[in-house]
Amino acid sequence: MTKLLLTFILIAGLALTAAAQKPDTLKRTKATVTDSLNHRADSLQSKPFKPGLLSKKDKIIIPDTLHSPHKAVIRSLIIPGWGQAYNHHYWKIPLIYGALGSLGYYIWYNERDYQGFLAVAKYQRDPNYTNAKYNNYIQQYAKYPNASIVNQKDYSLRSRDLCILGFLLSWGVNCIDAYVFAKFKHSYSMDNNLSDVHISGGLLNNPLSPVYAANFNTFTPAIKLTITLR
Repeated sequence: MTKLLLTFILIAGLALTAAAQKPDTLKRTKATVTDSLNHRADSLQSKPFKPGLLSKKDKIIIPDTLHSPHKAVIRSLIIPGWGQAYNHHYWKIPLIYGALGSLGYYIWYNERDYQGFLAVAKYQRDPNYTNAKYNNYIQQYAKYPNASIVNQKDYSLRSRDLCILGFLLSWGVNCIDAYVFAKFKHSYSMDNNLSDVHISGGLLNNPLSPVYAANFNTFTPAIKLTITLR
């Protein structure tokens, strides 16, 4: 009888528990919100990097090297001072023409004296010799000894040749100057990169003083400056 009663109570309790659990009438909404923007895939495809070599047709142009030394020297060969004008060194042009003009004048002056004294020397050897262009030389110097006339003639010839040589050298210096300053026109920078300049301290040994273990007077403090040219 007792077992039957316990069984009845257990069944009744299970029935009440099942009746108490009612289904939830509220519907759960999704917590995630979909993005309203449509994402598009990237249409550009990256290509792997492949280092290549420059061909002979490729030309690297550096703005600082556009000033051509070749143009400067050719222009100075054609017209003195033209290369300096190309380098924007206008103050050198009067110096160039002053030197060339002076040498050109002395070339003409010594050539005139040479031809005049030559005419005098010919007249002294042959009184019948005439030269209308240098007649004034004949009238002025015919009374001097022949040895003096010959020496003066040789001196004028030597001076003329030296002036011609100086004229050619001055023209050459004009070309060299144009080339050098065109070469270094833009080959330096004005930045603050001083990596090629190193300053360090050091000690200089005095060779006239003996070195002892505790004698520091034989050494002189010094500053060492090292400049590396590129």
